[in-house]
Amino acid sequence: MFSEKINLLKAFAIMLVVSGHLEFSILGMFPPYSFQLALFFFISGMLFKEKYLNNVTTFVQRRLKSLLLPYFLYEIFYFGVTYVVFKLTGKWWGMPISLKNIFITPFLNGHQLDLCCPLWFVPQLFVTMITFLFVLRSLFKMTTNKFVHLGVFMLFGFLSIPVLKHIPFTPTTLLAFRTVFSMFFVYLGYFYMHHIKDKHDIFTPKWLGAILVLQAILWLYNRDFDPQHGIGLSYILVWGRFDQQIIVPVLTSLTGIWASLFTINLTYPYFKNINFLKYIGETTYHIMANHLLVMFVITAGFMKLFGVPIAERAEHDIYWIYNPVQYTYFYFVITMIVTTYVGMLQKKTWAKLKDFVFCTNSKEG
Repeated sequence: MFSEKINLLKAFAIMLVVSGHLEFSILGMFPPYSFQLALFFFISGMLFKEKYLNNVTTFVQRRLKSLLLPYFLYEIFYFGVTYVVFKLTGKWWGMPISLKNIFITPFLNGHQLDLCCPLWFVPQLFVTMITFLFVLRSLFKMTTNKFVHLGVFMLFGFLSIPVLKHIPFTPTTLLAFRTVFSMFFVYLGYFYMHHIKDKHDIFTPKWLGAILVLQAILWLYNRDFDPQHGIGLSYILVWGRFDQQIIVPVLTSLTGIWASLFTINLTYPYFKNINFLKYIGETTYHIMANHLLVMFVITAGFMKLFGVPIAERAEHDIYWIYNPVQYTYFYFVITMIVTTYVGMLQKKTWAKLKDFVFCTNSKEG
């Protein structure tokens, strides 16, 4: 049952990503950009298996196969799509084509192509998980005390933003910062699975009240009502943008993760048999990769329908949608449906392709 809950949590997390790019919040007082990526790192920690501490090679190989191989296949695909869109709109949606932007930029910021820029998270997740493995291995060699481990990772989480603000800001230091910052949430997911889930109930009315009070206090720091006000509770991890906040981003990540876990625990009995939600949880990678393209196509359709010149699209960034006040939720529903079922088709196709390749190789052997 718990694996099904994790799958539902993954579905919720990717819906937060899509809703965040459409600028609305599923959880009201918990803005998606204040915790959504921390939630994904937390889930990765929940799924981390201790057996890999003594089997680094297998762990790296599996992360290469599950994270980086699909990433670079998607990159090839989106270079082609971007070229087609360039011919139609006259605008190149991304960085210039170069070996650096193909192989290095994915690890620095992942924004070499606008249409698949949400996938920047994948190389970062790869770097974070490999680094986390080695750090946790080193800590276990020094001590098995879980509170010492927790203390080290808490230092990572709470000190990384102040350090970032006092070191030279380069693509390399930004990569290092994101890795250190995100490892804290990976370890929290690991700690939750091993030391909290079956031993302590953190979803009582008292916990709910405490979290709501804390979030209400944090909301006093929110300025995300108009672009000129700043980002407030939201933060932009890929660029290391926190405005003047130091501790608030870490705290909102924690409250947002708790709120997500609470939501899943509360709604699981009602949602556990909805196949579409299961499919979403199983195709988060593909939804992450394809949702901006689907939104782009929807916008093109509305522009064609209402006679808006194609040149108008080139005047806006990749996140621009047609008449957001009226059509935001239409975008959300259609995008989730299309990307989920396309993702299921991609998974089935990839599984058949792997079976064909391995069967062919075994016959040749």
